[in-house]
Amino acid sequence: MPERLQVVLARAGVASRRQAEELIREGRVTVNGRVVFKPGTKVVLGEDTIRVNNRLIRRLEPKITIVLNKPKQVLTTSRDPRGRPTTAELVRKIKARVFPVGRLDYHTEGLLILTNDGELAQHLQHPRYGIPKTYQTKVKGIPAAEVLQRLRSGISLDNRQTTPALVKKTGTTGKNTWLEITIKEGRNRQIRRMCSAVGHPVMKLKRTCYGPIRLGNLKPGTYRKLTPAEMKKLRKHIA
Repeated sequence: MPERLQVVLARAGVASRRQAEELIREGRVTVNGRVVFKPGTKVVLGEDTIRVNNRLIRRLEPKITIVLNKPKQVLTTSRDPRGRPTTAELVRKIKARVFPVGRLDYHTEGLLILTNDGELAQHLQHPRYGIPKTYQTKVKGIPAAEVLQRLRSGISLDNRQTTPALVKKTGTTGKNTWLEITIKEGRNRQIRRMCSAVGHPVMKLKRTCYGPIRLGNLKPGTYRKLTPAEMKKLRKHIA
């Protein structure tokens, strides 16, 4: 049965559906020898010859989903023109081509989910599901109670209010403070921008939970497969 090209690419583990749409618009996908620029083009995997960056898409890969403890100063990408370390290098031993669900910025460490299940990735990142993400955050200074309440209530970023957040003080280091912050959005550098907006810039940032998935004692730079029980819990969030 014919399917939309970006759906086929996502199911084949090439990229998430959104990323597949970008590949198509960039002219990096051909169908039966012709470059296709229009997402939504109908194809049949196994009958149509589909190539991405001239790589033939032969079949659907077995689905795999992992959790990686991303170290600081590692880019969430497949390659970097400047030669900086990337998450793709950390998971190169995995035979399937997995791609990240969302991003952690260069200086942020912690839990990052990677998968070759494009449909799963698409749903996990969709705003309608509002999957909570928890961060251990060290901020400069000692935020007052009213400042913490501002973070909980929402901060205006790009003329748009952030959704309510869970914010809990977990400790101090004399001049600075550790906060546990849980958000349900995924705006660019959101935690850092929220804290800067209230006058307490982030000094350290580590994601410890993504929905029901916890980082635990996974060492920086290492990864593990999600268990069937974890996958079941994760899918409940997008049911």
